[in-house]
Amino acid sequence: MEKIILICFVLYTCLLFGVTLLTSRKANNDVFFRGGRKSPWPVVAYGMVGASLSGVTFMSVPGGVYYGGFTYMPLVFGYVIGYAVIALLLLPLYYRLKVTSIYTYLEQRFGRDSERTGAICFIVSRLLGSALRMYLVVFVLYEFVFRSWGIPFWVPAIVFILLILLYTFRGGIKTIVWTDTLQTTFLLLAAAVTVVAILRNLDISMGELLRRASEQGYTRMFETDVSHSKYYWKQIVAGAFITITMTGLDQDMMQKNLTCRSLRAAQKNVMTSSMLFIVVNMLFLCLGAALVYYADVTGFALEVNAAGNVVGDKIFPSIAFSFSGFTAVVFVLGMVAAGYSSADGTLTALTTTFCYDFLHFDKNASDADEQRRQVRTRKWVHVGFAMLYLLVIIAFKPFHTQSLIDTLFDVAGYTYGPLLGMYSFGLFTRRSVGCNDRWVPLVCIACPVICYVLKMNSEQWFNGFRFGFEILLLNGLLTFLGLLLLSHKTCDAEPAAN
Repeated sequence: MEKIILICFVLYTCLLFGVTLLTSRKANNDVFFRGGRKSPWPVVAYGMVGASLSGVTFMSVPGGVYYGGFTYMPLVFGYVIGYAVIALLLLPLYYRLKVTSIYTYLEQRFGRDSERTGAICFIVSRLLGSALRMYLVVFVLYEFVFRSWGIPFWVPAIVFILLILLYTFRGGIKTIVWTDTLQTTFLLLAAAVTVVAILRNLDISMGELLRRASEQGYTRMFETDVSHSKYYWKQIVAGAFITITMTGLDQDMMQKNLTCRSLRAAQKNVMTSSMLFIVVNMLFLCLGAALVYYADVTGFALEVNAAGNVVGDKIFPSIAFSFSGFTAVVFVLGMVAAGYSSADGTLTALTTTFCYDFLHFDKNASDADEQRRQVRTRKWVHVGFAMLYLLVIIAFKPFHTQSLIDTLFDVAGYTYGPLLGMYSFGLFTRRSVGCNDRWVPLVCIACPVICYVLKMNSEQWFNGFRFGFEILLLNGLLTFLGLLLLSHKTCDAEPAAN
């Protein structure tokens, strides 16, 4: 079985490289960073599904049903609100300013230190978040394939990063827009095939399975305990702001939107994606209910950790591998697609951010020699981030917890919060920090630290209240207030969004 899986992995990778050859012909920096501004919006919209879901949704959302039922879904409803804000507020701003890196806005609105602070927030956020997604893919393949061969964990990690580096090296964002469509297809196919396999094994319809799963509490969607971290109203609000920050203020996701031919096309892409996310996330939650119900009915032994708790991230692969070889192969291809989709865009976005916000590519001379130098520099930056990405994946293994999605959103709450505060202050006030721009980095460090202290002590200090994803809102609010203290009335200026 392991050999078949390896062959399918190689064939899928060859398919990706075939797409790469077609999309990277005569590639230059404009193609790498902006895709030539010619991407069809339906292609971008479909590909964004895989880029946004990645390995976290593929593994942790179905596995999370074991502990939380469908309580993840209110978060998804909040996503739709967030995408509407992106389409109506942020995309018009980015297209009007004709930015390549979205953090160029912060320089125009506040100053150079604010731009670099925003870029660093993104680099830390995306590097950690995407590396965790990629780690999950490598971890599962290692546990179910490579471990039996005696291959250490770091070997498949290196192979994955090297392959991603190679197929994004020339075409950049143009290649990713098209390979993401392929990856989305395999991601969804793996979920659908597993659901069908479960229904056939139990000889039951999907409707009947969900009815029985509901009777056992696995489809409970709304947590009504106000003090609970997944209280449904907190989930909806947090979902909206998570989308605004992790998509609208995220260079990786917005860079794909900015390859569309026009603002109107990009807006169609975003709103279409938001509808697709509802359908796709419901599919994965139904998959989770099917997995958990199957384990209950058949007595399938779910893997537990040292504390005796079921490891949610291993429920899907354990059951998928217990079926036919075909199901196992499709699952692996889905995992590989999730891993590629998460990492390829991240590497390109990190390269773009560093080149534009720190090296200021767009502000340099445009003669032929300078262009060649920038291409060489861009390639070295791309390789450097790939190596850093690999180090994060390897370093995270000792800290793997039972639900990686919670870890991912914890990271996002602390690192995207300053971005939320900076953009909110820039868009909704007429004030400028002026000469105090140099103090903005300090504000964006202090606020996450304060939020961390509050979260660690909230139950003791606030009568049992526990912070959930809404820590992101508090972080953004504190950053907003910090910038307000730095601003001067004598520096009043029109907000860049006007």
